Amino acid sequence: MTATPSAPGDGLVRAGGIVFIVGAVATLVTMAPLFLGTDPFPPIAYAVCMLMGVGFMIAGAGVLRSIAAQRRTAKSVS
Repeated sequence: MTATPSAPGDGLVRAGGIVFIVGAVATLVTMAPLFLGTDPFPPIAYAVCMLMGVGFMIAGAGVLRSIAAQRRTAKSVS
C-alpha cells in the first residue's frame, strides 16, 4: 500500500471533520432531554452545538485551499 503525499488543505479538512463530529454529538446529547422528558442542559451546552457549523467552515476552507493549490500547480505546468 502506497501512501499519497498530503496536499495543502488536507489537515484543515480533517480538523473540520473532527470539529463537526464533536458538534454533532453535542447536538444529539443536548436534544436528548427534550425527548426523554428530563431537565434541559445549561445554555453552554447549546453553544457547543455550534461547533457543527464551525467544523463545516473549517473543512470548507481546507477544500478551497486545496483548490487554490491545484490551480497554481496547473498554471505552472502549462
